[in-house]
Amino acid sequence: MKEETRLTWVLEREDGLLKAAKDVIWIEYGDDNRFKEQHSEIGVGRSLLMSPFNEFFTWQTTLVTEILENSEDVIKFRTKNSTYTLKKTYDKSE
Repeated sequence: MKEETRLTWVLEREDGLLKAAKDVIWIEYGDDNRFKEQHSEIGVGRSLLMSPFNEFFTWQTTLVTEILENSEDVIKFRTKNSTYTLKKTYDKSE
């Protein structure tokens, strides 16, 4: 059987809360606090949204206030309420 590698994301909040999802996007809001645009990259003023991308989403953060680390596999950032570490993980399944 062919081995398949699947990318997943794991989010850890500073208090130990863990959330996992198959995909993530970064949401930007306009001055009226309505959805403005979605992005594949983190940015100050954006909110992390973890899949699925519907009313049953896994997790959404408040707006990013500071980016502490941004490497290929790890993003550490602060929001108004918390500090988070988002990691790419690779599951291998047969």
